[in-house]
Order: sequence, then C-alpha cells, then structure tokens
Amino acid sequence: MTIAEVLIDALSRSRERFDRALADVTLEQANTPPVPDIAPRTNSLTWLAWHTAREIDLQISLMAGQEFVWFTGGHRERFDLPLPDDTQDWRHTPEEAAQVVVGDLSVLTAYLDDAYAMAYGYMRSLAPERLNDVIDSSWDPPVTRGARLVSIIDDAAQHSGQAVYTRRLLGLPG
Repeated sequence: MTIAEVLIDALSRSRERFDRALADVTLEQANTPPVPDIAPRTNSLTWLAWHTAREIDLQISLMAGQEFVWFTGGHRERFDLPLPDDTQDWRHTPEEAAQVVVGDLSVLTAYLDDAYAMAYGYMRSLAPERLNDVIDSSWDPPVTRGARLVSIIDDAAQHSGQAVYTRRLLGLPG
C-alpha cells in the first residue's frame, strides 16, 4: 500500500460511518439534537456531517491552494445557512449549531461526497516527500502537511463516531 492509499483508506472509513449513521433517518431526526436538555452540546446528525465536510473542505482546500467546494460545488446556496461563511463551526454555541439544518438529506450527503472526493484527489496527487513540509509554523512544534492530514482524518473519525452514537441516542439501530 502506498501512503496515499493508507490516508484514503483511513479517511474513507469515516465516510462509511456517516452513511450508516444517516441511513433511514427522517429529516426531523437528522436536524434535531438528540438530548438537548441533558447534553446541549451533543449536536445533531446534520451538524456533525456538515461540520466534518466543512473541516475537510477548509483544510484540504487551503493545503491544495484551491477554492472551497463549499462555493465551487454550490453547497453554500443549497444549505442557505443563516451563519457567516467564515463561521468557526468548532466554536458554535448550541444555538448556532441548531441553525445547521437541511430540508433534504441529499444536500448533506452531496457536500460530504464532494469534500471527501476532493480530499481523496489531493491525497492521490501528493508526493510522499511533501508530507514533511511545514504548513503552519504558529504551533509548537510546527505543523507539517502529514500531521495536518492525520488531524483531518482523526477529526472525521471522531465526528462520524459521534454521529453513530447520536443515532443511537435517537433510539435508532446501528
């Protein structure tokens, strides 16, 4: 296996988990936080999937030096969120996170598909020696391209796992 194949395989597992988490859910189930009274920071399936696509999109696009698929794929218009485009979604309050809703699950899965496809394409095109490039020196130690890819994969794994758990909190199997 090449390093690109390892990275793609690792990231693709989170995409598969999102498919399982979103299977046969209603819009109400997808858009609603599962236990808002007990744990208001437990976000909806929609927010978890959107956030993951957004983070993949933002971070990979910046490394690749290309436009965000949020814009180029028309996702901004399809979501039509009442939030600024530069929203720092990892800092959303429960009220802000609750504004991330869809009227059709295909809007959500299309953004996931585009963000993951863009990431896979980037990973396929990346020469292994580029993994050691420092891309963010504001951290100590400085962040390399490889470390950022691992971080993206880890974030996607965390949120896709949360989506499966959220599905179970909604009383759904799986």
